[in-house]
Amino acid sequence: MTGHFHEQSGYRATRRQGSGDWLLILTLDGQGRFGHAGGDLLATPGDWVLLRPGTPHDYGVEPQQQRWELLWAHFQPRADWFAWLGWPEVARGLMRLHIEGEDGRRLATQFLAVHDLLNSQRRRAEALAVNALEALLLGCDAQLDLQAGTAQDARIARALDYLERHMAEKILVEDVANAVGLSASRLAHLFRQHTGQTLQQHLELRRMQVAAELLRRTGFPVKQVAASTGFDSPFYFSRRFTQWAGLSPIAFRRRRQG
Repeated sequence: MTGHFHEQSGYRATRRQGSGDWLLILTLDGQGRFGHAGGDLLATPGDWVLLRPGTPHDYGVEPQQQRWELLWAHFQPRADWFAWLGWPEVARGLMRLHIEGEDGRRLATQFLAVHDLLNSQRRRAEALAVNALEALLLGCDAQLDLQAGTAQDARIARALDYLERHMAEKILVEDVANAVGLSASRLAHLFRQHTGQTLQQHLELRRMQVAAELLRRTGFPVKQVAASTGFDSPFYFSRRFTQWAGLSPIAFRRRRQG
């Protein structure tokens, strides 16, 4: 989901538990305020703010300002995107990157393209928008390297790759830890620090996303979809999928294909 808002004094959004996805916000004009446990982050034009899943949301127009123009996007990263999301933290789960000059204008234009594509009538609008978002995050990552020379722990990138490659198998935290050369407890800590989710939360989310794609794009029976995403029992898979999607696998397929 994306949006391009022109908000006036008094606008405020609060979510005590945050959201289940990532939220990217760019301030284009005016000033925004992001509340956190240690105080407030004031966002001015050129400030990019990134919130991890589960990070409390408390943002709005800065009280002394009359307006705030912002672009925003809620998204679920592809597996290889997590390596680009290790931005400097202002508070736990609340990250900020400031980009000025020509680079800042170019990336803001790219963000507008993401929003315009997603809300267009083009046949592959969502796929085009996701690709545009990927290019945007890569551009921000390049700026991060220029400004601070920081990069996400390569072991987490390997862990994410392991989860993608072994999704159809039974996966234990210890298996992933051994594959990347960490203890299970250290992996659990680093994984949550870098992704905002536990390893099991991330794995189940990816399994549900892949299952949804299989249901929408293939004629595989539910039993085969379950097996392809690591579920031994199609009945347990159906229960978990229904909790995630709000529809049973069969109802989801009928609605999407319809």
